[in-house]
Amino acid sequence: MSENSNANHVISPTLLKSLTVATSIATTSTSSSLSSSTIATINPTLVSASTTTSSSSLVTTPTTMLNGHVGSQFNSKSNFENYSSCNEANYIPIPQFYAGRSVFITGGTGFMGKVLVEKLLRSCPDIKNIYLLIRPKRGQDVSDRLGEMLNAPLFEKLRRENPKELCKVIPIGGDITSEQLGISESDQSLLCRTVSIVFHSAATVKFDEKLKLSVTINMLGTKRLVELCHRMMFLEALIHVSTAYCNCDRTDVQEVIYAPPYNPDDIISLINWLPEDMLDQLTPSLIGKRPNTYTFTKALAEHMLLKEAGNLPVAIVRPSIVIASLNEPLAGWIDNFNGPTGLLSALAKGLFRSIVCEQNYIADVVPVDIVINLMIAAAWRTATHKTDNFSIYNCCTGQRHPITWGKFVNYTLSMVRKHPLESCVWYPSGVLRRNVTLNTIYGIFVHYIPAYLLDVLARLMGKKPFVVKVQQKLYKAVECLNYFAVNQWEFRDDNVHALFHTLSPKDRNNFLFDVTNIDWLKYVEQYVLGLRQFLFKQRPESLPASRRRMTRLYYLHQLSQLVVVMCTWRFLMKRSIRLNALWTAFLQYITKFLRLLPFL
Repeated sequence: MSENSNANHVISPTLLKSLTVATSIATTSTSSSLSSSTIATINPTLVSASTTTSSSSLVTTPTTMLNGHVGSQFNSKSNFENYSSCNEANYIPIPQFYAGRSVFITGGTGFMGKVLVEKLLRSCPDIKNIYLLIRPKRGQDVSDRLGEMLNAPLFEKLRRENPKELCKVIPIGGDITSEQLGISESDQSLLCRTVSIVFHSAATVKFDEKLKLSVTINMLGTKRLVELCHRMMFLEALIHVSTAYCNCDRTDVQEVIYAPPYNPDDIISLINWLPEDMLDQLTPSLIGKRPNTYTFTKALAEHMLLKEAGNLPVAIVRPSIVIASLNEPLAGWIDNFNGPTGLLSALAKGLFRSIVCEQNYIADVVPVDIVINLMIAAAWRTATHKTDNFSIYNCCTGQRHPITWGKFVNYTLSMVRKHPLESCVWYPSGVLRRNVTLNTIYGIFVHYIPAYLLDVLARLMGKKPFVVKVQQKLYKAVECLNYFAVNQWEFRDDNVHALFHTLSPKDRNNFLFDVTNIDWLKYVEQYVLGLRQFLFKQRPESLPASRRRMTRLYYLHQLSQLVVVMCTWRFLMKRSIRLNALWTAFLQYITKFLRLLPFL
């Protein structure tokens, strides 16, 4: 169904309530002259639906409703047989399954996409071709972008040991935001004739993205991909990458698709009919209890996928917070400052020292290679064990091998002091606070005042000031992440656990996604070293000099704390006669006591 073919679509009452809010905003706002009659002109159905809709709500799909949500859970052994109980002769190893098959990947130039491409080429050497949807960017055509990607450190092992494998990666020009994904007719025909497995990881992961663009990429992009998949002659598995936090309005998240707050088609219609400024004002009421447009549109995309997929073989992988690699292809590999990585980088630089966070809550972070291995295994399972149900996998660490935010930050502090960055601004330290007001006051003294002083000093030295700008960016990042640091969820991962035990011992080792194998202290150390090497481009040879600098910063930090304590005490002494008297009496008592000691 095209995104504009909604003339006969019934709008849900919940959305109509939001549209009433939108109309009210429009008539009272000075920045917009739209009224309810204008909205009716854009699409009369939107207004007239209120008179034709009574008790109808969301347009339901022909799937089973399970206690208010739709989807399927696999709890019985008949769904996931352990490898030991299977007939070994009938078992198809994962590399053998991918042999001779072609794969299509959206989001292949992103963080997770790169790791997926590298893993498929290295661990499934007989794979036929990997087609990547790539958008021309900054004057580069798709071939240039692909060449730049394959020359990254991530593919060094392949370039060294088996460079011919890289020739299997074929760029497909397109754009996830365009009709038919912006793919030419000839390339569409090629994909429909040759592709067996599709991995859909393209998405906007910006938490503060505008609703229109978030819907266009996360929802419409998914819908257009499904339309293409319906035309693929040999499709055996479609793996959709969602997020564990798409259902963050619940504290207990099972491996099912929950009924969304709105019909996805209604939201698509909304972004087509309303101007962007009105959408921006309407966004908070639309997303409801969810913190941002990312989690909101990801939840709607899952339900839309359920409705549009029909008989396609689909599985959904929901990772939590994806960070640096555990083992493959390089321990600690990371290529972006998204999520906690940006804050930890600022912490390592000595620029960030305090955040509102429940230190005893679980930090549900997961290494990127764990997620990729699960995706590859999920595609294998979907293709080799046909079922009428969606398979959903919550890829998380909180259930099987949790670590708290407090412990995660303490490990990080220990490692950034052991493996310091070059040119640290200050000695790294950090505090997790529960009180918002106290954190704000503390932040003024340890973040903003030093930032302005350092920028003034930079100007006096003829250098470009940058610290205040960095603090402003950090403040925005903290605002986006704060929700996830003060709330906690239970992400059930029974399907992931069961899937792992269907693999042969060799496949379990080669496609490891058992999170209980993570040594958190060792992993955080590799994470910090990865930040240093891959994001800040600093060589291991510079570590001795960085450690000497860190020692100097430590003593300077201690000295500054002593000065602050002395100045504060002197300030209080001057302004309180009673405190002055108590201090004098205390000193006199100590002096008398010392005189009584025989060796003095």
